Amino acid sequence: MRSSGTRQAATEARRAQIASAAIAVLAERGYAETTFEAICEQAGLSSKRLITYHFASKDRLLEAVVEQVVADAAAFMRPALDAAAGARAQLEAFIRANLAFVARHPGHVRAVRQIAFNHAPVGGQERDAALSRLVALLADGQRTGAFRPFDPVVMAAALRASLDTMAERVADGLDADACADELVELFDRATRAEPSPGQPV
Repeated sequence: MRSSGTRQAATEARRAQIASAAIAVLAERGYAETTFEAICEQAGLSSKRLITYHFASKDRLLEAVVEQVVADAAAFMRPALDAAAGARAQLEAFIRANLAFVARHPGHVRAVRQIAFNHAPVGGQERDAALSRLVALLADGQRTGAFRPFDPVVMAAALRASLDTMAERVADGLDADACADELVELFDRATRAEPSPGQPV
């Protein structure tokens, strides 16, 4: 008999398998053709009942897709953020890691885009949490004196909007490094504190 921990791990693995298959189908075929049958084919499942067993509705599956994209992005970005010392370096790492993730996983962006364009919004909690983390990064930089005074909510929203807009273009082939260079320069200039007299810029 399998333990509850083993069963839980198997359930989570199956849910992740289905969500990953849904991401691939959304990215390759579009929202209209993302059916349970197509997801079964992509995932190598024998029956769509294996999907409905884990997800009560298509809405819940789409929420799981957004959650999977957010989790994958966070895991990809974490090493770069952990390695960055200081608020300015962390802000740069945040921008570069975001766009590097998109360049590496364009299908994730296309999948979320298909959901956003064709369905009632999902993933609001994930977006709010991501924005809150960015607000906290900016506010911490202000506390340490690395950033000038500004409204961190407004600045975070502006950066998030810029990244989301450019992510679509990077997913479609725009050079991620060149795009990151421009955004790093733009938001470093927008946020950094003015040096005291005699200090280097």
